[in-house]
Amino acid sequence: MKPDTSDEKSEGVMTYAEFSAAPFDSEVVVETYVQGTEAWMDNNIRVYTQDHDGAYYIYALSCTEQEASKLTPGTKIKVTGRKTAWAKQIEIVDATFTTEDGKYVAEAEDVSAVLGSDELINAQNKKVAVHGVTVVDSGDGLAYTYGEDNSGVLGDDLYFYGEINDDTFRFKVESSLCGADTDVYKTVESLRIGDKVDMEAFLCWNETVLPYITMITVNN
Repeated sequence: MKPDTSDEKSEGVMTYAEFSAAPFDSEVVVETYVQGTEAWMDNNIRVYTQDHDGAYYIYALSCTEQEASKLTPGTKIKVTGRKTAWAKQIEIVDATFTTEDGKYVAEAEDVSAVLGSDELINAQNKKVAVHGVTVVDSGDGLAYTYGEDNSGVLGDDLYFYGEINDDTFRFKVESSLCGADTDVYKTVESLRIGDKVDMEAFLCWNETVLPYITMITVNN
């Protein structure tokens, strides 16, 4: 399948600008491309998607397990749902989809220089890269924690803090996106305070920016 380089939308489909301007709780229809998925469960799946102009996080997309298995990176889908926000994370919920011809895998956008700035919100939900982060104490001398307060166990979400541009940010390994058997999860488990890392992530929010790490490299 050839890469889809067109920004043209089908009839009745919103551009990213129209989606952004749409009020919350209104119906939205978008054409977008799968960039990653969380684990399928309870007849739905959470999907990270992007087109040539912006990104859309599809929360609880209704599908069978067989349909979910076809939502591989690059797959073009038409999604109908409702625009909403939770903890400042813009989402599409109550969504259904159809697959379409076309393929597009986005390059990670380098946001290292704007992490912490007001303009970062323009990249919400995109696949991004962050370079030159220094791992700092996540509490009690730990480089990372299982769960937000280290009350979790192996297989739970991982959290760690990193410093860049004289600011400190929290990062997350979402276990249903990158589980305990993945290189990402294992690399974060090996982190030490002071390590220098480069990362790729989906730029999510939980009241403030919270990148969901999908790739990490230690550069000591």
